[in-house]
Amino acid sequence: MPAGGPVSDTEVGVLVLSGSSGRIEDERCRLLAREGIAALSIRWFGGPGQPPGICEVPLETFEPAIEVLRAGGARRIGVLGTSKGAEAALHLSVLLPGVDAVVALSPTSVTWANVGPGRDGRSRPYRSSWTWRGESLPFVPLDDSWAPAPGRPKGDPVAVLGWYEQSRRTFADRVGAAAIPVERSGAELVLVAGGDDAMWPSLRSAEELAARRRAAGLPVRVIGGPDAGHRPRLPGEDPAPASTQFLYGGSTAADAALGAAAWPHILDALRGTPAPVGGM
Repeated sequence: MPAGGPVSDTEVGVLVLSGSSGRIEDERCRLLAREGIAALSIRWFGGPGQPPGICEVPLETFEPAIEVLRAGGARRIGVLGTSKGAEAALHLSVLLPGVDAVVALSPTSVTWANVGPGRDGRSRPYRSSWTWRGESLPFVPLDDSWAPAPGRPKGDPVAVLGWYEQSRRTFADRVGAAAIPVERSGAELVLVAGGDDAMWPSLRSAEELAARRRAAGLPVRVIGGPDAGHRPRLPGEDPAPASTQFLYGGSTAADAALGAAAWPHILDALRGTPAPVGGM
């Protein structure tokens, strides 16, 4: 960061990553562009030459996009990811020293098993979601003995929070090795999570990540909303569409309120305004 303070918006570049939807985050990029920040979103699985699912995705996949932002004049690099994209963003903050800020919406504190098939077309046995320099990252498998609560009408959307919680208990011996080591990250870190997340325990995960940062004497910002779900919406974004497959928790109002509360902290981190040591 220049000695005079935060870089100007035009010198900030942000890689924007979706979650398991795999979509290109055009709307979120436009939102950042309106703030004068260069933003780029890419397909990182399911495309030509890529794994069809989030299975052993090379984290190097994201390096060329970051280099595009640098080539465009970005002197400060941020990564903004949601859900599985937040998982990737947190790893990049540890592995790539040139990542200056990470915004993790609905994060996890551990690396999880694959979601969908790998290059071999198989979803089982479980493998890591990520690799780095050809090596799989340690991960927590999913416990396939889990089932939704009885009495749920067949075909209704399902909340899978209980699946992730049960898997953490079942494979408790794997959690330590799979922890994302944010205490080794030099990036500014913003964690945004809802207490009513019905997909996975994102608020608990944010608190775990923050505790590791604080124990290392490193800054962190945590913005939580007790009634928000898995899909916080930033100011100017449309409400998240309803799903026929999953329950995400929260509500339109609570998800928007969490995004509004987080937005100034997100912009501060991306622009290089330091968080207080020990965080918030």
